[in-house]
Amino acid sequence: MDIQTRYPSLKGRSVLITGGSTGIGATLVRQFAAQDAKVGFIDIDVDNALALQASVAKESGKRVHFMRGDVTDTSELCRAIEAIRSEIGPIRVLLNNAANDERHRIEDTTPQSWDAGVAVNLKHQFFAAQEVASDMKTLGGGSIINFGSVSWMLKQGGMPVYTTCKAAVQGLTRSLARDFGPFHIRVNTLVPGWTMTEKQLRLWVTPESKAELARSQCLPRDLMPEHIAKAALFLASDDSEMMTAQDLVIDGGWT
Repeated sequence: MDIQTRYPSLKGRSVLITGGSTGIGATLVRQFAAQDAKVGFIDIDVDNALALQASVAKESGKRVHFMRGDVTDTSELCRAIEAIRSEIGPIRVLLNNAANDERHRIEDTTPQSWDAGVAVNLKHQFFAAQEVASDMKTLGGGSIINFGSVSWMLKQGGMPVYTTCKAAVQGLTRSLARDFGPFHIRVNTLVPGWTMTEKQLRLWVTPESKAELARSQCLPRDLMPEHIAKAALFLASDDSEMMTAQDLVIDGGWT
């Protein structure tokens, strides 16, 4: 894995990532570990989490800490955060990465599926931030990175709950940035475009959608998890120390 930029302020910093077993989350785990941060991550996918732990240890000798936790269950989420805290210390950086962009039709959406979609794509971002805020206040500051999506900006159909939640994330960011600002806690939204993870390639990407994306992006390259992780490193580091309440869009110029 190529690390092009070193962020000295991340060395030894306690970093918590939700949804870290696969995709963008797994790349975040690798990239922050490579910066010598103390990394913990939460996911329900135990098999991939353990494989990631072993891979990071084999490739770099770094230990990353995993705790199984369902982010849609707030009590379980908070217990998992406490378990990670006991391993890596008070949380200085939170990356609210967990999400599920399952496609769904308006006609098939029920009150139950709506609530489930909000729980996995929005609700946990607030409660994870609430849970780590006391750590950051004690430490004299911190960085919370909420993960959004360009999907709602593009008026993408076929997943109304997901796009609604991802639009709301940016409102949540601005609200938290105001309330946490006096404590030197920064809150920003990282907004990925269509990132070519294994899941996206397996489930959603087609030759037709790839061709449309190539026409729509300004940059004629696939957007990869590494591109998102590099932006996250910057937002987590002291190099962005006066950046808060902002939306950082990484989409190759699609929007």
